Amino acid sequence: MSIKNAPLSDVTVLDLTRVLAGPWCTQLLADLGATVIKIEHPERGDDTRAWGPPFVKNAAGEETTDSAYSTCANRGKQSVCIDFTQLEGRALLQKLAAQVDIVVENFKVGGLKKYGLDYESLKALNPALIYCSITGFGQTGPYAERAGYDYIAQGMGGLMSVTGEADALPGGGPQKVGVAVTDLFTGLYAANAIQAALIARMRTGIGQQLDLALLDTSVAIMANMNQQYLVGGVVGKRMGNAHANIVPYQVFACADGHIILGIGNDRQFAAFCEIAREPQLAADARFTTNAGRVRNREALVPALAGIMQARTQAAWIAALEAVHVPCGPINNVDQVFNDPQVRHREMVLNVKTTDGGEIKTVRQPMLFSESTLAYEKAPPLLGQHTDAVLRERLALPAAQISALRAAGVIR
Repeated sequence: MSIKNAPLSDVTVLDLTRVLAGPWCTQLLADLGATVIKIEHPERGDDTRAWGPPFVKNAAGEETTDSAYSTCANRGKQSVCIDFTQLEGRALLQKLAAQVDIVVENFKVGGLKKYGLDYESLKALNPALIYCSITGFGQTGPYAERAGYDYIAQGMGGLMSVTGEADALPGGGPQKVGVAVTDLFTGLYAANAIQAALIARMRTGIGQQLDLALLDTSVAIMANMNQQYLVGGVVGKRMGNAHANIVPYQVFACADGHIILGIGNDRQFAAFCEIAREPQLAADARFTTNAGRVRNREALVPALAGIMQARTQAAWIAALEAVHVPCGPINNVDQVFNDPQVRHREMVLNVKTTDGGEIKTVRQPMLFSESTLAYEKAPPLLGQHTDAVLRERLALPAAQISALRAAGVIR
């Protein structure tokens, strides 16, 4: 694929992030064509490089020191190892920041100020700079100084109060989502905010600081649960796989497994009843409307549970799809990547590594009619681009690069 038409091909990002929320944001920018310079610690790099097993294998089939986890969020970046706790290291980063369009960081509030890498210090060097800060609780407020993690944000923002089986049922109680959704959503919001700030800068010539917080995100993504409380005073609760506002919209056991039944309107319910050979349910005044089905779920759902067990998953899916009733299986990850629709959409990327090998990653879930995203570069090796960036962007001679390496400033 060519990056000549990539939407952000003229944008450069200095990436001071690690773990997931920040790297997820900057990987999206890289895939959109931005040049992303990822700054890593010279000895250990991004913490997630060690978050294994499993670890990536090289072209010879040998296990490397880079975890599979780290490759999910660092495709397309340049890895530059600089120790900015040393005076020479921070000077290098300040020079880079003076050249770039965007800085993204996820250090604790005020953590970069002592190194002269905070927004105000870098703004003085680059007034047009867009500086995105990602923290657990934001730059202001009584919790600003706290360390924040996705798990904590899921709990504090209300997500875990509506995730999991009801307390009275076996296995009941609060559950986190299976992936770090607050981190991932924060990364997406940050990328959106950055692109909006780029458009604003086109009009004004002025950069700005962006303040993204995991807790803010966790609150924001509660969506309809928020509005049910703000509008009607209704406090959402854990309902397992059921839905607070739609019935039937949940998982049912069938003859050989489970199926998701996602009936969103009355026509679909009537069609389901015909396929189920239970037309009397659609005619029952308690169940003819969604509002009635929600009010009478305790009567309807047990009846449906018995009906669903009479046929196999494949039989139900074939019959219901024929009458446009939403339904589907519950796939594990290997089934996902063997699904014919997922395969047709080419969600898996095969990206060449520097040693001639190949690594599989997952593409961004967006397709452009006129632009091509930048998927050529595999997640970088630790320090893979240090010399090239210092030589090409800062015009450092080889002797100075060697001296910095000998002093432990770079890798």
